[in-house]
Parts: sequence; structure tokens; C-alpha cells
Amino acid sequence: MLMRATDKTTKDKHEKDKKKKPKLLNKFDKSIKVELDAAEKLRKKGKSDEAVKAFEELVKKYPQSPRARYGKAQSEDDLAEKMRSNEMLQKAVSTYEEVASVPNVPSDLVKLALKRRANRQQFLGRTRSSLITLQKLVQRFPEDISIRNDLGVGYLLLGDNDNAKKVYEEVLSMAPTDGFAKVHYGFILKAQNHIAESIPYLKEGLESGDAGTDDGRFYFHLGDAMQRVGNPEAYKWYEAGHKRGHFASVWQRSLYNVNGLKAQPWWTSRETGYVDLIKALEKNWKVIRDEGLAMMDPTKGLFLPEDENLREKGDWSQYTLWQQGRKNENACKSAPKTCALLERFPESTGCRRGQIKYSVMHPGTHVWPHTGPTNCRLRMHLGLVIPKEGCRIRCANDTRSWEEGKVLIFDDSFEHEVWQDAHDFRLIFIVDVWHPELTMQQRRTLPAI
Repeated sequence: MLMRATDKTTKDKHEKDKKKKPKLLNKFDKSIKVELDAAEKLRKKGKSDEAVKAFEELVKKYPQSPRARYGKAQSEDDLAEKMRSNEMLQKAVSTYEEVASVPNVPSDLVKLALKRRANRQQFLGRTRSSLITLQKLVQRFPEDISIRNDLGVGYLLLGDNDNAKKVYEEVLSMAPTDGFAKVHYGFILKAQNHIAESIPYLKEGLESGDAGTDDGRFYFHLGDAMQRVGNPEAYKWYEAGHKRGHFASVWQRSLYNVNGLKAQPWWTSRETGYVDLIKALEKNWKVIRDEGLAMMDPTKGLFLPEDENLREKGDWSQYTLWQQGRKNENACKSAPKTCALLERFPESTGCRRGQIKYSVMHPGTHVWPHTGPTNCRLRMHLGLVIPKEGCRIRCANDTRSWEEGKVLIFDDSFEHEVWQDAHDFRLIFIVDVWHPELTMQQRRTLPAI
């Protein structure tokens, strides 16, 4: 009971701290407040050029003023956004750092300046520099939970899950009810394949409603973890994620989407508009099959095991020819006829949100229910070697089987699941294509996934 009371007290304190208005003026800055307010008024009116000049004049006139430097940094930041200039943004990054080095700078102003500096460094892709800024902040304000939470995110952006995990363990020892730390800690546990352990952290973090917890990734991974341990509450959380606007539907749970695209689990050849590609694949399926079989010699080691932790059990390997719209020249040397055939179809070879690959699955394999990352592609499966019984794929609530020489087409942003219970291997050829409703402009400009 004492622990719960302590937790509540800690949370109340953090809530109170959040509501406090930050103190940005030291004694000197209060004496020049009229001049600072005049420059700030220009910035708030969107007159970024004039604001930069006004604050520059104040910095020259009053070099001991931290608030003038902070206004200059904010104005440079605003101007960088207006001009879309990384060079100007770098000036802002430098000025934010200057704020913290001025004598008698208020603590709240240090926090605001360095937090924004770290954020802008991340935006510029300087993740390591951002991490150094956050580490300095933690050293300066060791009791500030929000800064530690930001540091954890910094480590995650670098792919350093181990250090991020340590940070969130520290946060949860200091503030056991902090929802932001909980969802991120659960996210890391899930990534480390501690599925059951991740569930309470993700669940309690989302239930907290704390800032930064309402994120589709956390609904996605909580539902996925629950599915893997057989917890029927998974779909309740998918429904909650859908209601919050993170998922297009309970079944379609991709997170990198273009709104308004036609959404259905299974597609016909005619519906895709890619009839020529599908005909070419089906006409040449034996050529594609034979090149795939020639590469399956285990001594060659060409097929690589699936590495996204999608298997509950079994043996599933792949051989990739195109990835994110880029051709693997070395891989295509082993499948020259297949690659030459595909070169005629840029809707697939140019699909930066997909792959083209062989997929071999051996008996006793089960692939967990999962969804792809984006609604911007459709996935084609060409059957190459298909046992008569035991191989099936479910997309949404419709289960189908492959046929040799035939193409199955589905939208993998919908939940799908695979079983291989046959007595021999199953070999298919996977070809991703742009969603047919995407414009040519969207296909050129959408970032790769």
C-alpha cells in the first residue's frame, strides 16, 4: 500500500512540474524585458528575418543576456523552416548551445534550449551529436524524468537497445508509473523477443494516457505480443488503435500509409492493372522455378534465413533479387533469365517499398499473424514447387493455397499468417508492386521502406 501511495505522490509531483510555467528570465533579462518582448513579437508574427536581426542586435548590445540568445536561436530555427535551409538550421543548433553557456542562465531556459538543440540535431540526422547533448542534460538535471526519457529515445534512434533499456530501467526505478518509459521499455523487451514480459509494460503504458504513449507502434506491438501468447485481448487493442486513428482497420495495421488507397485483402489480376506482368510470370514460371532450384543447394548458402522474427517455428529462407527498388547485381548473376524478365516491369523493380525474392519454406513451419509496413504495395506470390497438401496462407479472414504456375495477389498490410505442414519444401517467387492507385509522382517521391 505504501508503494502505491509513493507512486501516486511521484506522479502528482511530475504532473505539477509539467504545469509550472518555465522561468526564462534572469534578473538582468527582466531589466530589458521591453526590448526582448518587441523582438519576440516579430517572431510570433512570423517575421523571421526581422526577428533574427532584432535578436542579433540585442545579443551584440547585451552579450550577457541568455534570453536574447534563445530568441535568436528560435528565430533562426523558424527561418530555417521557412527557407528549408539546413545551413540556417545548423546556425540555430549552435546558438541553442550558446544559450546554456551564458552566466546566470535560468535552469528552465537551459532545458528548453538544449532539448530543442537535441531535437534539431536529430532532424539533421546527427543522432550521435544529439545523444551527447541529451547526456549533458541528464548530467545537469539528473532528477528530470522527461530528459531521461528523451535520452532513451536517442539511444533507440541509434539502434542501441541495450543502453536505451538501461535508461528506462533507471526511469522506472525513479518513477514507477511513468507511462512513456513503460511503453518504450515494453517495446524494447518485445524487440529482444521477451514477448510475455513486454505485455504488461506496453499495456500499462498505453492505459496511462501519458504524453508520447498514443503511438501506433505501441498498439501494434502490444497486439502482436498478445497474439503470440494466445491472449484474445489482442484484437481489443487493435480496435483501440484503429479508433485512435493509427490503423486503417482492425485487419489492416500498416503504419506507413497513403490515405485513400483501395483496401482489400485479396486482389485479382484485372483489379491490379498489372495483367502483363502477371501473364509474364505465369508463362515463364518454369524458368523462374529452375533458376530458383539451382540456387537451393545448401552447400552454396545463397538462401538466407528469415530475420524479422516472424516465425513461431520451422525453417524459412529467402533469396533477394531486388530490395527497396535496388537491384542486387550479384544475386541476379544466379538468376539471369528471371532478372531479365523482371527488368521489363518497373512497377515492380522500381517499387521502393517492396522486394522481389525467392522464398523457400520447409515442413513444420508456422509464420505468426503479422502485417507488412505499408499500404503502398501489393504482394504477388508465384507458385513454383507446391506440395499437394499442407501449405496455406490466410489474409484477413480468408485462407487460400498456392498452385504451381499461378499467381496469388494480396495486400500484405492486412494481417496474414502462413502454415507449412506438408511433407516436402514449398518454393514460391515473391514480387511486390506499387499499389495501382498511386500516382507517378507518389511513386517517384515516397521514401523507401
